[in-house]
Amino acid sequence: MMSGFLMYNKNKNTRRIKMKYEWRKQEKDLYAPKQKPVIVDVPKQKFIIINGEGNPNESDFSDRISALYSLAYAIKMLFKNMSKTKADNEITDFTVYPLEGIWEKADGEGFDKDKLKYRLMIKQPDFITRDVFTEAFNNVKKKKPNILYDEISFEEIEDGKSIQILHIGSYDNEHESFEMMDKLANESNLIRTADYHREIYLTSKAVTEKQKTILRYMV
Repeated sequence: MMSGFLMYNKNKNTRRIKMKYEWRKQEKDLYAPKQKPVIVDVPKQKFIIINGEGNPNESDFSDRISALYSLAYAIKMLFKNMSKTKADNEITDFTVYPLEGIWEKADGEGFDKDKLKYRLMIKQPDFITRDVFTEAFNNVKKKKPNILYDEISFEEIEDGKSIQILHIGSYDNEHESFEMMDKLANESNLIRTADYHREIYLTSKAVTEKQKTILRYMV
């Protein structure tokens, strides 16, 4: 459900409910899995995306995340301000989605963090248009300059049928969750359709043992 508040319209003598869209409540099938693998159908989604390569422990990685979040909040604030003047707009605000990452190894390489390729992204609600993205993009470039903004794109991605699981704990132990996902895939006569996977970071890295990460790959 969405949280909301009543608004009285003196001209029409009616009351309306304005809503805040909250992905945690509205999209539980995609963002609230259990520690047990499940098959899901992921629809076409909108994202702001920045690509990168190299070790995620290096500063370039965190700099790209920072640029992405700055734009994400600029989009949120622009939409919120625009909604104040739209009497017919029920949704007036939304919660910023969590960071997501698509990871793959460099061609022909073993596992080497320095040669990883990744796409960092933050999902946008369906009601965010390319025009809103463009205006927010121009606003944030003026107010908070960052050369990395020019590497951010607005795209639609449709993963389709996928297997996902909630992984709790260190990233170094993700193989345990992937083994459970692979077992479900085998039992369901499904095979992975890409050599990369998606990670959705529900919590910060502050306490490793309690980190919550959704792991997902397409089948």
